[in-house]
Amino acid sequence: MHRCFTLTIAQYSRLLLRKKLASLHCHQSAAMSGLLISQPKYSWMKELGLSEDNPGVYNGSWSGSGEVITSYCPANNEPIARVTQATLSDYEETVQKAKEAWKVWADVPAPKRGEIVRQIGHELRKKINLLGSLVSLEMGKILIEGVGEVQEYVDICDYAVGLSRMIGGPILPSERPGHALIEQWNPVGLVGVITAFNFPVAVYGWNNAIGLTCGNVCLWKGAPTTPLTSVAVTKIIAEVLERNNLPGAICSMTCGGADIGTAMAKDKRVDLLSFTGSTQVGKKVAMMVQERFGRKLLELGGNNAIIVFEDADLDLVVPSTVFASVGTAGQRCTTTRRLMLHESVHDTVVERIVKAYKQVRIGDPGDSTTLYGPLHTKQAVEQYLAAIEQAKQQGGTLVCGGKVIDRPGNFVEPTIFTDLPHDSPIVQTETFVPILYVLKFKTEEEAFAWNNEVDQGLTSSIFTKDLGRIFRWLGPKGSDCGIVNVNIPTSGAEIGGAFGGEKHTGGGRESGSDSWKQYMRRSTCTINYSKDLPLAQGIKFE
Repeated sequence: MHRCFTLTIAQYSRLLLRKKLASLHCHQSAAMSGLLISQPKYSWMKELGLSEDNPGVYNGSWSGSGEVITSYCPANNEPIARVTQATLSDYEETVQKAKEAWKVWADVPAPKRGEIVRQIGHELRKKINLLGSLVSLEMGKILIEGVGEVQEYVDICDYAVGLSRMIGGPILPSERPGHALIEQWNPVGLVGVITAFNFPVAVYGWNNAIGLTCGNVCLWKGAPTTPLTSVAVTKIIAEVLERNNLPGAICSMTCGGADIGTAMAKDKRVDLLSFTGSTQVGKKVAMMVQERFGRKLLELGGNNAIIVFEDADLDLVVPSTVFASVGTAGQRCTTTRRLMLHESVHDTVVERIVKAYKQVRIGDPGDSTTLYGPLHTKQAVEQYLAAIEQAKQQGGTLVCGGKVIDRPGNFVEPTIFTDLPHDSPIVQTETFVPILYVLKFKTEEEAFAWNNEVDQGLTSSIFTKDLGRIFRWLGPKGSDCGIVNVNIPTSGAEIGGAFGGEKHTGGGRESGSDSWKQYMRRSTCTINYSKDLPLAQGIKFE
């Protein structure tokens, strides 16, 4: 018995040694790989189906034979994981499979398509915190914004489910006896979706949920710097399609760079191309699509303004301005970049906002107490510094911020400039960083004109209690933007309204209201159910 006990201890000692060696090997492997996903702290990413190396093409099966890229965390510039991008050959195969999948999807009744979208929303809801954490890790926005972005996708799925039983055109009165005049809406076919880094989930969600409900299939190319989010979202959708015995290519994905984007823009098989990004790139995309007389939906830049009048409630103005200018580290298309203050409240508001800026909690975006995270890339930090120098050269007074923060990652101080002329080149330029230009105005006419003088026309807001002024602002001589607000920030749009802007913002509309019409083609149909053949306008041709 004593001998048996001794052997048991010896066996147990060997077992502990093996475990210790295995654990040591595991930690050494993680250290050698240098990837965050290999660290225990980030093991939750594997619950989203991610691994150290991930295929970046999905068309019913996962593949990818292009360049292997590494995704980096903006908060520390450490590598997260790798993704194999698509080649043009991968793209060609994916388009062919997507077009074949459309033949199946188009025959599914709209309410049943809505049921599939409902299931997608349900699966997203189940993984909302995991996916929100991934957005925060890979894009750099704070955790609550990352989760909120996934919530937007869930909300638009709910919206699209209802829409699936409401899509339709009117029956119109015909001037001819025995005739019916109706409006028929049909899907366009294949919707290509190119999204930007700053909203790597929500913007695709707007297009995907509405596009699917309308009877289209989707081909997604996410931003090259947020490929893991694209892969994770597509895995969730793919599981729903496969569970319902539907072709996975209904929601295809090709991770890639400019070569894939150019191919989509030039491809006549892409019946609608939805592009979200900079005005500069959007212009090139628009020209390529127009050359083939294709359809395009553009969501581009915004040089957005908040206008504060003398009767404004400053307790609303200050938090609204801080949220809209500092949120997502100034990297929203709806970020407030210009703050126009009536001369009577200028100094008071500047003092209060500077005080609020200094209280913004800067740090790890994954920390639930953080309000302000890093810029997305090192290049964005360079743009920030260049814009600050230009603002100084053009006469601006730096009253807050203006420096790169000495810590790992792409952190910069939220910044405020005053004393710049409203028509300064830097004020007229949308710079995708957290810099706010404060302008002083005297009259309503002056403020409205300054709001409208920039190239973009995305979103705008005034703070006032004057009813007459409010309706002048909403009217034909007021704001020329696609989103026109009163007593709320420029950012934080709801999914129920159409989202988009005018001028260099592109003119597209996504999300709610009647934006679904962009994803469908309209036919005016006349049906003669009589035995006569009367012509319109009373024309006789006998």
